[in-house]
Amino acid sequence: MDMSENKLTTANGFDPLDMNNYRIEKLPKRSKSKFESFLALIGGPLAIIVFLLLYFIVQPGYLVHIDPSTLSDHAKQIFNARGAAEFSRINIAMLAIFALGIVLWMTEAIPNYLTSLIIIISLVLTGVLTEKEAYAQLGHKVMWLNIMSFVLASMLVKTGLAKRFALWFIVHFGKHSSSLFLSFLFINVVLSAFISATTAKAAILLPIFMVIAAVYGARGGDNKNNFGRNIVLQNLFYINIGASGFLTGSGANLLAASLIAGVTGTDIFFSDWMKANFPVAIGLMLVGYLVATRIFFPLKKEERVPQIPGGMERLREELLKLGKISFEEIKAAVLFISILVLWATDKYHGISPTAVAFLGAIIALLPRIGIVKWNDVDIPWHLMLFSAGAYTLGAGFKATDLPSLSVNATFDALGLGADTPFWVLYLILTFAMVYSALVFQSKTMRTMIFVPIALGVAVRFGYNPLSLALPVAFLIEHVYALPFNSKPAALLYETDHYSMTDTFKYGITMITIGWFMNILMGETWYRYLDITPNGVFGWF
Repeated sequence: MDMSENKLTTANGFDPLDMNNYRIEKLPKRSKSKFESFLALIGGPLAIIVFLLLYFIVQPGYLVHIDPSTLSDHAKQIFNARGAAEFSRINIAMLAIFALGIVLWMTEAIPNYLTSLIIIISLVLTGVLTEKEAYAQLGHKVMWLNIMSFVLASMLVKTGLAKRFALWFIVHFGKHSSSLFLSFLFINVVLSAFISATTAKAAILLPIFMVIAAVYGARGGDNKNNFGRNIVLQNLFYINIGASGFLTGSGANLLAASLIAGVTGTDIFFSDWMKANFPVAIGLMLVGYLVATRIFFPLKKEERVPQIPGGMERLREELLKLGKISFEEIKAAVLFISILVLWATDKYHGISPTAVAFLGAIIALLPRIGIVKWNDVDIPWHLMLFSAGAYTLGAGFKATDLPSLSVNATFDALGLGADTPFWVLYLILTFAMVYSALVFQSKTMRTMIFVPIALGVAVRFGYNPLSLALPVAFLIEHVYALPFNSKPAALLYETDHYSMTDTFKYGITMITIGWFMNILMGETWYRYLDITPNGVFGWF
């Protein structure tokens, strides 16, 4: 593209190099494909039919006749209090509501936060949970961590520190197309250590990589090219996998650690998680870069150089506009480094990540000496309501013990007895966890389902619960193959820089590579750290 074309575009009211044009609220609403529209059309009726069938007609035998000796202590108390018939009924109700939610979330027949509200009230009206239990999930400690993280992320945005860091790194190290992609890899790793909301990371980085995409001739829509596919899909991958390297990388990681600690009595510290999975995250991100640029979206010669003359200079101008680093930015940097240090040393001082984020947010909001005002904080409450629905489903699973009952019935049906080798269990559970990302919309919900299942399976077969639960938890962040798999995936799909086919073929490949790498780590690195007993297969 020459300069005259660039001027024409600007004259028509849109400057492709203006970062303000790529703020989330300014992104054009992406029109649905015919298939997506069809799913949305049938989603509502289909969800109602599935619910009615499961609740009133199709009743799994293992839920009708429940053996109380197989239940968890919490579910056993509810069984004794309500009786066998009522306990079976609420399990069937739980299954029906879960299926209803899955259909609505997958088809996007209604907004995801509205689906969560329907789930919450359904669990109350069917008697699965009391009002106190259901409504209290909005106050879950991980919800508070998310809220405080958005406060801290807003501080980064308001002071311009995140933008300065990303621009500075791109200007100094993003000289070529390949180094640009690797620069975003590094930026995502750094932000993942500080920000426990993947959506917040996406919001911070999206304007920057959209401007770079425009510089290289990728405008989305009818102007898609492989540079645009690479920079958006790689950032989506880095945002999620970068989060997998840190306990505080996402609320789902913290939730998994809480579930494991609740069963085993063993705390999973920030340093423990980072030692085990940070090397895996870095390795996967590098593989993801190679798979994208060398296999699926190789750059043509003309895509390797800027299409808008002076485009990269525009980024340098944006950096210069920020001026010298301000005192507010220095305060924000000191606060974030302090938070990271406290997170990294949690094993020694015992303060939880949520409490650390709480303290950081309070300091950031303090009058006069703080950094950000409440009105500057951007908390997406629709996402909070969505998460609350997922946590309420988790509370329903805990009350009914539906995952464990389903696991026991499945293992009995498959004829897997007490002599089942560890490697069979490891492969089944990690496979189910990683590929479930293709159908679930919430990694929180996947965590609520599969981590307790892994813990239950380990106990059933006499293995250390950590040996199965931690490798399963390390796969939480593989939520990038389809637009509905996570909030960042849904957000970046709106850029219209890639198709459903693009994201699926890249995503399913990286999910498969991630699963194989998890198996390899289970045989080597996790074994060295005493997570898996004698490795997965016991080959080494």
